[in-house]
Amino acid sequence: MKIAIYGYGNLGRGVECAVNAADDMQLFGVFTRRAPETVKTLSGANVYHVDDILNYKNDIDVVVICGGSATDLPTMTPDLANNFNVVDSFDTHAKIPEHFECVNNAATASKHTALISGGWDPGMFSINRLYASAVLPNGKDYTFWGKGVSQGHSDAIRRIDGVKDAKQYTVPIEEALNAVRSGSCPELTTRQKHLRECFVVAESGADTARIENEIKTMPNYFADYDTIVHFISQEELERDHAGIPHGGFVIRTGKTGVNNENNHVIEYSLKLDSNPEFTASVIVAYARAISKLYKRGDYGCKTVFDIAPCDLSPLSNEELRKTML
Repeated sequence: MKIAIYGYGNLGRGVECAVNAADDMQLFGVFTRRAPETVKTLSGANVYHVDDILNYKNDIDVVVICGGSATDLPTMTPDLANNFNVVDSFDTHAKIPEHFECVNNAATASKHTALISGGWDPGMFSINRLYASAVLPNGKDYTFWGKGVSQGHSDAIRRIDGVKDAKQYTVPIEEALNAVRSGSCPELTTRQKHLRECFVVAESGADTARIENEIKTMPNYFADYDTIVHFISQEELERDHAGIPHGGFVIRTGKTGVNNENNHVIEYSLKLDSNPEFTASVIVAYARAISKLYKRGDYGCKTVFDIAPCDLSPLSNEELRKTML
């Protein structure tokens, strides 16, 4: 299957690596808003301007959209779904239903297949929350992220006027994590589970007090958390915050038995050296599934909940039963 990358930042480069590592995929090329001749890809892939993508409508099986959730994906994904099968990693949890509706309308009308919110959260963590709650209905879910760099939150900070660059770390609060693992089923607010730490490079002369206030009051991103903002130089950011690690935990504690006498803890965890490369690996697997669904005539928008596990794999169902079941 031929995969196109739409947007070539950290996530786009991760998708390039993942596609080139897959025997059943071929990278058609990269589409960028920049001048194509200025973009150098990791593998020497062809680079095109985004305005030219419709010229290749019949040459691409799936477009993997590598924009930011704050302002890019809400318009990019439904627009591209009018003409292509698409996958994105939209991660603004509160707005997923709204985004789904827009993309579903476009994909259904054009008879294409789309998947939104692929990645690890939303994505792999979402699946584990579903499985665990189905297995232990008498229980409680907890999700902890980090410590690590959130690409979506970092991108949201960089969109603020006067911000030159930024990295945002999501930090789980250890006391809350230990209380959950104990099986005591604590009631925890959003603020009690995580704090957010931001390292911001401001433009020369920018109002740092305004920037800090905009960060701390940003709905869906920072308003519900204790947030620490550090203003540093570009040199400090590049020296001390060059990596993009992340990870986290999905935990469900539950009870079974006639009198709920038996306690159980399900925990799924990730420890990632590269958040964008792992996210890219997940959404490329879902691009494979979307191509399969499209060939079956299964149109419209999907989420990870709608995709059968076997459709993620390049192996046949017979091979999967023999080697993994």
